Amino acid sequence: MEKLMENKVGIVTASGSGIGRASALAFAAEGAKVIVSDINESAGAETVRLIKEAGGEATFIKCDVGNEEEVKSLVAKTVETYGGLDWAHNNAGVSGPTVPITETQNEHWDKTMKVDLTGLFYSLKYEIPALIKSGGGAIVNTASTAGLTGVYGLSAYSSAKWAVNGLTKTAALENGKHGIRVNSICPGMTLTPSVESWSSEVPEQAKQVEAAIPLGRLGKPEDQANAAVWLCSDKAGYITGINLAVDGGQTAQ
Repeated sequence: MEKLMENKVGIVTASGSGIGRASALAFAAEGAKVIVSDINESAGAETVRLIKEAGGEATFIKCDVGNEEEVKSLVAKTVETYGGLDWAHNNAGVSGPTVPITETQNEHWDKTMKVDLTGLFYSLKYEIPALIKSGGGAIVNTASTAGLTGVYGLSAYSSAKWAVNGLTKTAALENGKHGIRVNSICPGMTLTPSVESWSSEVPEQAKQVEAAIPLGRLGKPEDQANAAVWLCSDKAGYITGINLAVDGGQTAQ
């Protein structure tokens, strides 16, 4: 049986751990050639090792998405390495301390916007022309359920993720004529390393959050990865401009 992403070339940013690593592994398992990108070289190299160990194909390229020249180089090196670009999962993002707006530091606001929003802008700016040259393709951006609702204490993160969802829709509208689909996934509480650390520190709070999710569990990185792969595959060939909540029903309430 042919795999969903057989021989298609793509990039996963921030794929040294968490959702990004799960995504890179999932794309590779479906036959894609994956550019693993992260600011952490050792973490990225480990993702490449895991992919190759499972029989997949991957190459690591270091990139800070907040640096336009590095993003430009990432896309150029991807095309140079594998001959083109067919898909991308723009996953890089940061959060920060949970504090009211009046206590949010300017530095934290600026960093969140630089990575979560401006980094996505840079990624789209250089990925889209490469996808056009390849005859079309698909992009998935990682937003958050914080980009669908308000979240107490996360003004910078929530604002950035709402903007990610808006930018996703604009990119979809502009590029449908080029055969490029652009969607976002909006993860709910997902067991990334940071969430695992939080749940071990405040287990009772974690249990309350879990109990409030209709499906009765926190998400796994693989849940988000599988959604990203599907949205980039031909199985989702008539879907563009959506902000897909992958949250166990959390935002349905």
